[in-house]
Amino acid sequence: MTASSRLLAEAACALASNRFESADRLLRASIATQPDDPEAWRLLGCTARAAGKPDEAEQCLRRTIALAPRHALAHADLCGLLSDLGRAGDAISLLDHAAATQDTPAWTHSLKAATWMAERRPHDALPALEALVRQAPRASAAWISLAEALQTGGDLHRTVAAYRQALAIEPDCAPAWLGLASLRVIRFEPADVAAMKIALHRTGTDLDKVQLGYALGKALGDQGAYEASFRHFERANALRGALAPYDPHAFAIAVRAMEDIIGAPRACAPVTACSADGNPIFIVGMPRSGSTLVEQILACHPQIEGLGELFELQAAAQGIERRPHALPAAIGSLTKEEMAGFGARYLRSVQRYRRTGRPFFTDKMPANWQLAPMIRLILPHARIIDVRRDPAPCCLSSFMTYFSRRTTFPANLPDLMRYYETCCRLMNAMHRAHPAHVHLLRYEALIAQPESEVRRLLDFLQLDFDPACLRPHEGARPIFTPSAQQVRRPIGTTGLEGWRHYERWLPSADARSAP
Repeated sequence: MTASSRLLAEAACALASNRFESADRLLRASIATQPDDPEAWRLLGCTARAAGKPDEAEQCLRRTIALAPRHALAHADLCGLLSDLGRAGDAISLLDHAAATQDTPAWTHSLKAATWMAERRPHDALPALEALVRQAPRASAAWISLAEALQTGGDLHRTVAAYRQALAIEPDCAPAWLGLASLRVIRFEPADVAAMKIALHRTGTDLDKVQLGYALGKALGDQGAYEASFRHFERANALRGALAPYDPHAFAIAVRAMEDIIGAPRACAPVTACSADGNPIFIVGMPRSGSTLVEQILACHPQIEGLGELFELQAAAQGIERRPHALPAAIGSLTKEEMAGFGARYLRSVQRYRRTGRPFFTDKMPANWQLAPMIRLILPHARIIDVRRDPAPCCLSSFMTYFSRRTTFPANLPDLMRYYETCCRLMNAMHRAHPAHVHLLRYEALIAQPESEVRRLLDFLQLDFDPACLRPHEGARPIFTPSAQQVRRPIGTTGLEGWRHYERWLPSADARSAP
């Protein structure tokens, strides 16, 4: 290994460990000896971006591309930076230039699609993805990306066909089997079960085993083999828990600390006037609680734009304090000016997803319940909808849902039930402290009496009733959650009792008592 390579390796390790000053120093030392090394410039750009220096990051990444015009990773890094800065159009122009000057390499289609998808614009991504599968028809990953974009728009037939094409190319393709399972509205056949079992036997990676395990759990449930189905879900959850560890004790402590700031005087301020940047409606609660349906209902109202599951509130929290256990104390120590600043930053950050001038918008990240006290402090004009489903079906459905390695979430039913109870406890405290800003909506009541519950919800939001809200299945907006296909069907009770096939494996009260 050369001295320059050694410096780059050390810098990459420093960057991965968030030691930005060390990474910067090492990279500048490398560039001093090798000024035309594109990888050193790329890593320096990534370091600047991570350290919150976007102008410097852009200069370094553009220098990388000037030195190496075919450097796909540098294009990806720069596109991501530009999109984060609200300049997705510049990212697309960059890729169009690369395609025009390099005989349209396949990666330009892939990056263009990824850029549009990150902007929540799947209709713009589709032409790039269709071009990609024409140029690389034997690439299963390209067909999976196409399926994911088609799914958001509700084109079930073409979505299934794209996943099946990926499987025709690569029969053991775990992401394709998981994609089909995650549609939830198609039924697997015995031949599918057999093919997945073969794939599971062949695979050597834990991630593939996790994804195939969830898919097999769904497929065996379709065949009525409920015990075998549950055992696959159980093993898949255990493996996922090893890949993305969840610490229930640390989580409980963090939530308790967040509860302590709910009653803070500054969190009880009267509601402020509406914001010119839009008025957020946070839809929070457990996964699989019905939150996608609630958002789809609201998005049918002419005053509300549905934005889906956004990460911007978590980014605001990290801006306050990167260590989760220290976040509540940091929030409690904010000045009024700092609170207003973080709120304004959040509102600016979501503008990249706005497509209409509607005065209200939804942020449907379920886990934002953990930040509900922070919402009241930095966005006092916001409304919070606490969507709850009965614990047994909600926790079982969550147990049967794949969460990526980036999501820290309980991986067994006792921990899931405790998580549910913790969520309810914090949100109950929010209801008591801020009844004018927090609305409890029970999923089962919504399904049984949709009109009365929707009217109550709109009354809480101080909006007039609109009949379109009772026809959420007619909404044409893209939906990015696992419930996308389900909410494109009329509101009804179909499938509500499916959880009872797995009821026998629910933990007793003793089994889920706090450890």
